[in-house]
Amino acid sequence: MTIAVIYGGTRPNGNAETLTDLAINGLEVEKIYLGEYLIQPIKDGRHSEEGFQEVSDDYNSIINRLLPHDTWIFSTPIYWYSMSGIMKNFIDRWSQTMRDTNYPEFKTQMSKKKAYVIAVGGDEPYMKGLPMIQQFQHIFDFMGMSFEGYVLGEGNKPGDILNDKKAVYAATELLRR
Repeated sequence: MTIAVIYGGTRPNGNAETLTDLAINGLEVEKIYLGEYLIQPIKDGRHSEEGFQEVSDDYNSIINRLLPHDTWIFSTPIYWYSMSGIMKNFIDRWSQTMRDTNYPEFKTQMSKKKAYVIAVGGDEPYMKGLPMIQQFQHIFDFMGMSFEGYVLGEGNKPGDILNDKKAVYAATELLRR
């Protein structure tokens, strides 16, 4: 099993990153920090004659790094009761990749992946983060990915997540089942 972590935070060493790092402690993983890349929003070409147009950004290089991995961990702060904007842009672009002739088996490849979500928010995340978890479930179901589990944690200021003992414990156990 090979693991890739997709970090959707924009604050270095943010709470979601800290909690995720507890989950992957001691494991060999490839870390991808979406905030270090340019990912353009999708320009929907599904119903135009031209279809989707080539985009000059870093998205394809990220997909090329991720596809070889069996397990993907999505790590995101909870922003406005959902995933971060850069993570949403990244996932939105899957619509384009499914129609890209350079990736003819994209959805089939994705259906062989296991997925986890680790998210941290400061406003009652154990309750208000659940719609985001459902959103990920729908995304993974559509792609045929196996949703293996998630951890929600509470933290606002840097380092706050370490005070959420329930989330810390859940993260350390997440990949060890």
